[in-house]
Amino acid sequence: MSLRNYLTSKVFFTQLAIAFAIVLLLGFLLLQYISFSTNHGQEITVPSLSKMSVEQAEEKLDDLDLDYVLLDTVDFNADYPKFTIVSQDPLAGSKVKEDRKIYLKINSGGFSSVRVPNLIEQTLRQAEPSLKSIGLEVGKITYKPYLGKDMVLEMKHDGKILKPGDKVLKASKIDLVLGDGKVGFEEEDETDTIE
Repeated sequence: MSLRNYLTSKVFFTQLAIAFAIVLLLGFLLLQYISFSTNHGQEITVPSLSKMSVEQAEEKLDDLDLDYVLLDTVDFNADYPKFTIVSQDPLAGSKVKEDRKIYLKINSGGFSSVRVPNLIEQTLRQAEPSLKSIGLEVGKITYKPYLGKDMVLEMKHDGKILKPGDKVLKASKIDLVLGDGKVGFEEEDETDTIE
């Protein structure tokens, strides 16, 4: 039998139909297996774990057949109790599968300490962002006679004079003593005329 006669014969079309049916059956079985093995359609809503302790979060996640991973302890946030959950991924309300890991970040037990930058002879405008960038705040501002207006002359914390490099707790208020800009050429001119 020639190839042309075979390709137009009933036997060829029968075998082609059987092969097509086998491919369809295998595709259907594969889809059913994937749907079963991935728990298709079975989703769990992630609960809000904000401000919970790790133990409370673990109990809640165990009840929902979810797992967790502690990623890190973040800098102390006064809006959250010590050692409680500050953030989670995926977020609360997300739909996930069973045994999904929820990544958690925990609030530290208190403020960490930072070194005070050298702000002496910088203007208030330069000093404020420098303090904020390391987690400190500008506290009380006082003035004393000095040629440079708004120039930092001293840094204080709780009444104690700070030197650059001293350690204070994050979120501390740093009091600044600034120059008032009133000492200047007028007084020098007066002294020149006295001579």
